[in-house]
Amino acid sequence: MSRNAEAFDRWIRTSFVELNTALEELYFARADRADVEGVGDGLKKQLLEEGRSFVRALKDEGNTDEGFDRAFDMLGDLGLYMAALRRHELTNPAREERSPHEEASALGLHVAASLGVAPRFATSHLATHNMAVNGRQKSFTSLKDEFLFIDYNTRGILAYKRAADALMRICPLGVSHPVAETLFADAKAALEDVAKFNAVLFTQLDAARFFYSVRPYYKTYRVGRNEYRGANAGDFSGINEIDLLLGLCRANDPYYAQLLVEKMLFMRPEDQQSLRDCMRRRNFLDLFLEAAPGEAKSDWFRRNARAFLDVVAAHGRTAAQHHNALVARFIVGPSGALDEKHMAQLTASGPPLPVLLASLERLRDLRLGADRQDIGSAHAALARLAQLAGAAP
Repeated sequence: MSRNAEAFDRWIRTSFVELNTALEELYFARADRADVEGVGDGLKKQLLEEGRSFVRALKDEGNTDEGFDRAFDMLGDLGLYMAALRRHELTNPAREERSPHEEASALGLHVAASLGVAPRFATSHLATHNMAVNGRQKSFTSLKDEFLFIDYNTRGILAYKRAADALMRICPLGVSHPVAETLFADAKAALEDVAKFNAVLFTQLDAARFFYSVRPYYKTYRVGRNEYRGANAGDFSGINEIDLLLGLCRANDPYYAQLLVEKMLFMRPEDQQSLRDCMRRRNFLDLFLEAAPGEAKSDWFRRNARAFLDVVAAHGRTAAQHHNALVARFIVGPSGALDEKHMAQLTASGPPLPVLLASLERLRDLRLGADRQDIGSAHAALARLAQLAGAAP
């Protein structure tokens, strides 16, 4: 890492966190916690100018070609800085045709284009690729609720990755292989861990602190002329690999395909490649049903199909838990007390809240295999397989 990149990273881990935390305390003490304009202007100016000095040096230095991980890490630091500018209303895509932070935009576009990723911070920068120094990972603030969110979000993502890895290992073995049952059990156990981590967030994360002091850093912002949506906890390939391999979602479904296209550049290149590889695989649900006419009464079919259905059920439970508990508690509930003037830019992904919720409900129901005729649900196929395998519906 170059000296300029090291200096920027050190600032992100220290003064940057202190300035954001001080501003969050000022905002949270206000009657209207979402109204941040005209508050802490001296701190905002300090954040802007200190960060700009590091960005200017890095822009002048150019691409140092020190390896993907170092460049990706620096892009994360830059993205955290730009996200903080957005959070503190030092930029806002609703009132701008291009980002007013030209040097930061130029640096972000340069690095991102060379890496093949979006020119902003992504979930992995604060989760799976967030290097800790002396026991402390990167964050926007030093608030305990932000660390709780980051740490358990990371645990959940890694558990999803374990589930996806177990399922991908079945592909070269086949669903009839004796070891497939073990791999299905591994995937189920990993998904049950996701549910445990979600439960910790539900019980321990302060809804008001998350809504007003953590989530605003995940808003959309412009880099150059283009507006980029906020980082999303689902911006990794594992969860989609599970969807596709289980046959709950299909890459040729226009709704789901659009979702994959939109998230691709928010994933690291190795995740992008893994997802592309998964998209050419046949899903297990179809493979079981194709084998059923001649094999439905065989021991391997009943044993492995039941193990497969257990994974489907576990995946559906985590999807329902996320939507019915976490989204409801930490987004929908607090938004009810929000002043109408703040509603237009509430969601990190851009669309109005009702539109976002409808999309999330559809995704939840696909993962549940819900009895819906309007979304291409796998409900009927799963019921058929359960009947053949002698499993509980």
